[in-house]
Amino acid sequence: MSDAKSRLSRRAALALGVGAGLAAAVPATASAAESGTSPRRKSGQEEVLRQLADLERNHSARLGVFARNTATGRTVLYRADELFPICSTAKTPAVAAVLRDLDRDGEFLARRIRYTEQDTTDSGYAPVTGLPENLANGMTVSALCAAAIDYSDNAAMNLLLRELGGPTAVTRFCRSIGDRTTRLDRFEPELNSAEPWRVTDTSSPHAIGETNARLVLGDALDRADRERLTDWMLANTTSGQRFRKGLPADWTLADKTGTGEYGTTNDVGIAWTPKRQPVVLAVLSTQPEADAVADEPLVAETAALLAAALG
Repeated sequence: MSDAKSRLSRRAALALGVGAGLAAAVPATASAAESGTSPRRKSGQEEVLRQLADLERNHSARLGVFARNTATGRTVLYRADELFPICSTAKTPAVAAVLRDLDRDGEFLARRIRYTEQDTTDSGYAPVTGLPENLANGMTVSALCAAAIDYSDNAAMNLLLRELGGPTAVTRFCRSIGDRTTRLDRFEPELNSAEPWRVTDTSSPHAIGETNARLVLGDALDRADRERLTDWMLANTTSGQRFRKGLPADWTLADKTGTGEYGTTNDVGIAWTPKRQPVVLAVLSTQPEADAVADEPLVAETAALLAAALG
């Protein structure tokens, strides 16, 4: 599906967001096999959990899932409140913090930020900021936001974090919108070290999923900023082998990936079914070995399972 076809119009996205934001505010169920459901529904939910456990075992990983169809209320939780390294999924709340807290005069996004080649080298990954024309001329804050979301540009993230006053500004932003779990403590690329014992630079699938719902579907941002963030997430280029591969081709996807050491492989965002039902998706995964490679098939297979269960 082409990028143009995969994107919702701003008006459609906002129309979805009004009703979906209300649904997203409903407290999550305690588990995927909720009490009070019919035996058939409960059996189906238990089957989803069994399949997730099988995926986790087959991929020798620890898998965390939070997923909710905000139109129907159907929810899947698997290790949803355990902590995982968030890696570049933190770029979504970081950009949201720039939009809400720094662009108060409507002119901040047009400000041009200049930086050095050392900034790009130190970041470990600079596909946009490292281009010769950008090194020569600098980039606007708006372009840095787009580079951070759409291409996961680490140097762009670091430059935005500097404007915010450091990584902990993202933690404060998350707290301000009701997320008591997500935290950011370091700059790129250090925040991706992902040691299993680390509590810094972590979140839970439940927390980061709900935060994305508040940002895209709720009222954590004003209308114009919500549109901007959603447009950047709709244009993401890094999830072709993750959510995008696992979800049906006719689902619209606005997301952000994250990758780190210990095979950490994440994807978090909002998908819309053909019926325009918003589905919040947060899949975080990590492995026990420091040199393990990213396992994109695990995320794609999880997305496919969730689409079948919640679509």
